Amino acid sequence: MKNTPFTAKHIALGAKMAEFAGFNMPISYSGINTEHATVRNNAGVFDVSHMGEFIVKGENALELIQRVTTNDASKLTAGKAQYSCLPNNEGGIVDDLLVYCLEENKSYMLVVNAGNIEKDWNWISKFNVNAAEMHDISAKTCLLAIQGPNATKILQSLTDADILNLKYYTFVRANFAGIGNVLISATGYTGAGGVEIYFEDKEGAADKIWDAIFEAGATRGIQPIGLGARDTLRLEMGFCLYGNDIDDATSPLEAGLGWITKFTKDFTNKAYFEKQKIKGVTKKLVGFEMLERGIARHDHIIKDFDGSIIGRVTSGTQSPSLAKAIGMGYVDNYFASIDSVIYISIRNTLLKAKIVKMPFV
Repeated sequence: MKNTPFTAKHIALGAKMAEFAGFNMPISYSGINTEHATVRNNAGVFDVSHMGEFIVKGENALELIQRVTTNDASKLTAGKAQYSCLPNNEGGIVDDLLVYCLEENKSYMLVVNAGNIEKDWNWISKFNVNAAEMHDISAKTCLLAIQGPNATKILQSLTDADILNLKYYTFVRANFAGIGNVLISATGYTGAGGVEIYFEDKEGAADKIWDAIFEAGATRGIQPIGLGARDTLRLEMGFCLYGNDIDDATSPLEAGLGWITKFTKDFTNKAYFEKQKIKGVTKKLVGFEMLERGIARHDHIIKDFDGSIIGRVTSGTQSPSLAKAIGMGYVDNYFASIDSVIYISIRNTLLKAKIVKMPFV
């Protein structure tokens, strides 16, 4: 397993560690429910340095990004980011990602999922026929997500940049905790507010920044948070997890990601998705809450009243915020309406659930 620059700190803090995407990562410290509540109500720090980062630059950089992603990156100006995905040739998704515009039309950073770094690099490279300059900076890039309603208030003293008023999906480069050229982004995977910070671990930068964050938040209840709470937080917001809710066999239109699929430009397999939009999808990703005691899990079968299979669960958990079991899954269109009753097959028992609007909180 690979380590991040913060692995020793996680272990010293007593984190429960486990393998995730080839990395030794903290799953929880004090417990998922406690950590979840900390982020929803205050502020918490996630080590997500396992994520992948690519730099794409040069005069053909935008052309390449436009070709391989569904969203319209030409709308980005310096200091703005967007959510997007990489479509494949079979009507599915190679990965979802963030696109950061470092310099308009010239330089971009793509942030991809940890388990897909090599896959995504190879896929994008295949379309790089006009030789845009590409660099995989994943191994040397640290990424901390400081999330929660009080996150920026705690961090503001560590930087001269006005992060209290940083707009959603924008970013700045600034000094942070005495370290220069830190990218501070108003993005995250929790729906609780806060920022993500990217920096290179040179001259002990990782230790300095980690320690400074916890010193600044020492009297304000900031806590380290594991990947367990990251998953419950994102699920409450209805955010997709690659490999669960979206994958090589699911369309962005089926997943409710039509808003990042822009047909005003050309991109990989555009014609297929245009036909799908016109014809309509046969299944949709929906949110549901359990009406009977039980927790739906990935790949549980979804059935109708008569016991016919109508879909499958992609994600499920006991929501710490709502104190009820929730989940996401694909169901046939006929059953995708809000308040439709469905049945989840859990240990050979059909448990009642209903379709609800997302986000859950």
